[in-house]
Amino acid sequence: MTVGFVMLVHTALHRAAEVARHWATAGQPVVIHVDRRVSRPEFDAFRQSLSDLGNVHFSARRRCEWGTWSIVDATQVAATDMLRLFPEVRHVYLASGSCLPLRPVAELVAYLDANPQTDFIESVTVDDVVWTKGGLHHERFTLRFPFAWKRHRLLFDAHVSLQRRMGVKREIPEGIVPHLGSQWWCLTRRTLSAILEDPQRKTYDRYFRRVWIPDESYFQTLARRFSARLESRSLTLSKFDFQGKPYIFYDDHLQLLMRSECFVARKIWPKADRLYSHFLGRGADRRAASEPNPGHVDRVFTKAIDRRNRGRAGLYMQSRFPNNGYENGRTHQPYVVLWGHDELFVDFVSWLSRRTGLRVHGHLFAPERAEFAGGERLYNGCLSDAPKLRDYNPEAFLANLVWNTRGETQCFMMGPDDNQRIMNFMLDDPNARIEVISGAWSVPLFRSNLNFSDVRARAAALQEREVALVERLRNAGCRASANVVDLGEFFDAPVEHLGRVLELVAGSNAGRQIGEAPRLHDLAGLGNFLQMLRNGGMDPHTAGKFADDQLPGKTRRPRMPVLVKR
Repeated sequence: MTVGFVMLVHTALHRAAEVARHWATAGQPVVIHVDRRVSRPEFDAFRQSLSDLGNVHFSARRRCEWGTWSIVDATQVAATDMLRLFPEVRHVYLASGSCLPLRPVAELVAYLDANPQTDFIESVTVDDVVWTKGGLHHERFTLRFPFAWKRHRLLFDAHVSLQRRMGVKREIPEGIVPHLGSQWWCLTRRTLSAILEDPQRKTYDRYFRRVWIPDESYFQTLARRFSARLESRSLTLSKFDFQGKPYIFYDDHLQLLMRSECFVARKIWPKADRLYSHFLGRGADRRAASEPNPGHVDRVFTKAIDRRNRGRAGLYMQSRFPNNGYENGRTHQPYVVLWGHDELFVDFVSWLSRRTGLRVHGHLFAPERAEFAGGERLYNGCLSDAPKLRDYNPEAFLANLVWNTRGETQCFMMGPDDNQRIMNFMLDDPNARIEVISGAWSVPLFRSNLNFSDVRARAAALQEREVALVERLRNAGCRASANVVDLGEFFDAPVEHLGRVLELVAGSNAGRQIGEAPRLHDLAGLGNFLQMLRNGGMDPHTAGKFADDQLPGKTRRPRMPVLVKR
């Protein structure tokens, strides 16, 4: 049996000549259609380079344009010449000038010999297609498309909109059900000749002439009328991105193409010298015969499409910075924010760092500077502690910190004195783990030496910021993981709350044994201080029901018994 190759050539004529010679010298006839837009001198040189091969024929030329009937017309002309000039051909394989055979011709011939009556053409109904791009699905068969999408985009869109408003709906010719599929097929002589010699061909051609991208539907639809055995798949490896544009294979795709076991691949970069020399040279003879298996390539490209669409979680690229809400994760991994903890304990940051074995930051969004762990001035990724640089884009500052320290949980302190702009970002970030001790802002004021009027005014301002934060943390729309306790609740069970912090920072088992406890500031009299604020007209309600007898080492007053009626 002989397989004939029909090639549609538009560019990179020297590479198309290499492939045509490869097939022709293997004893298979080749019919080449060269786009009429190729200049006459280029075409003559191309034809002259293959003039020594008697089984290479050049068909009449058509001016080809993407998405239009001209592609189908060129295919019909070349396929007709193939059937007329080479009667020994039993299968006709449609390829482009950018295609590259991945396996020896003898293996393809043997494979088609084993499937003599099988047509290999991707052909699925419109309802089953999920890869159509451009917003047109059924409408590509029910509207008219007289304008080329690439050359006359405005006219194309305006004409489609006009037809939609007018309710235009073309009638599909009787006897066919529109199907879609890859342009690149391998049909038997019987099926292809039946399509080209069909008495109703003029009717079908007239209909498909105004279908959008008919090269993906003409043969795919008509093959269903005549095929004795049709396998809805292409023997050519061709992959498309999320915009419907074909992927281009380069030299570094060599191993990937070899593993596909496909017979032909498209689209190959014209300067991929390594690919052409390997697959057209002796290296191709060492391929093992097997069933085409593009599954591995499909998985790789599926991941590539997902990566292209969504990017990597928490990574923002300058070349395609996402709009707000469209990023793939605001940050790369979970991080812990402790609000109010370091106000209660002496050198709490150092204690937490020793207890977890991790680097723990101070107030990263403090007004004076970003307090990196260890007092560093520059941190991973050359992040500066300069507040002006940080506050220019605090969201990017935090996202970069988490990305640059991948694999290490970041933990930092936060308080009402810090830059609150970052809270909007964190409250909408599922990776944020926020632990709040409300009312802890009162401790620095209690330990200060300010006039009472200044303390009261300062306390009111700090509490106002804290109230705004707590209300948003308790809002149903908050995506961060949050836990809020007031001073009274914290000192009712301090070990439990510190254990929770250790588990968040260092892992699920870290909080079982507190071991060395952090040293508490001298808070004797804090309860009286809070009462003074109340008496002065400022109610520190975020501190909860805190009393001095809750402090460690203090004897608690006995609680009054509660009488419950039965």
